[in-house]
Amino acid sequence: MSQAYSNPKRASDPHALPDVEVFHVDSVSAAEQTTESNPVDVGWYWWSCFPGCLPDGDPTGPFATQAEALADAQDGCDDDDDETESEVES
Repeated sequence: MSQAYSNPKRASDPHALPDVEVFHVDSVSAAEQTTESNPVDVGWYWWSCFPGCLPDGDPTGPFATQAEALADAQDGCDDDDDETESEVES
């Protein structure tokens, strides 16, 4: 598992913690395949998760590559910053 920031701009902040975990599922047991409430397929996933804490919700995925999963986790982070900056200027 690798940890990353949902907003890459926060990586340079010494007080910020990574808040996304990206991981690969390479095999799925027969029991997991038959669970209809939470199906899991082989591939790359991400979920919101601070270091040392349980995940905040279900995993998102699967994606074909780790880069695609991370890009999806970070999708919209620039939009959020633009909105916050414009609200501060108002």
